[in-house]
Amino acid sequence: MKNRSSLACAVLVLLAGCAEGAKLAQDSGDGGIVTYPFKGEQGHLISSFRKEALTLMRDHCGGSYAILREGEAKGRARVAGMVEGGQEIVRERRWGIEFRCK
Repeated sequence: MKNRSSLACAVLVLLAGCAEGAKLAQDSGDGGIVTYPFKGEQGHLISSFRKEALTLMRDHCGGSYAILREGEAKGRARVAGMVEGGQEIVRERRWGIEFRCK
């Protein structure tokens, strides 16, 4: 029973970690910071979440915005699944875009 609950917990952590895409990490009213995950070998510009981040900025501003700066933001580590003898930890990289509404 204990193994089953541990496995269920690991699966929930995995699903929650995979479900998080672009998000408004900081809201300053007339702008903010949007972050999204990316894979280092693919780069931040072709991440499937970049389009989602740009849409978040447009929606937040009700139209046009200016990108002030962007760069790698603080990532996180998450449990990715069970491997023989333990759990695999995946380090997620995130990209941040600071923007201001026009």
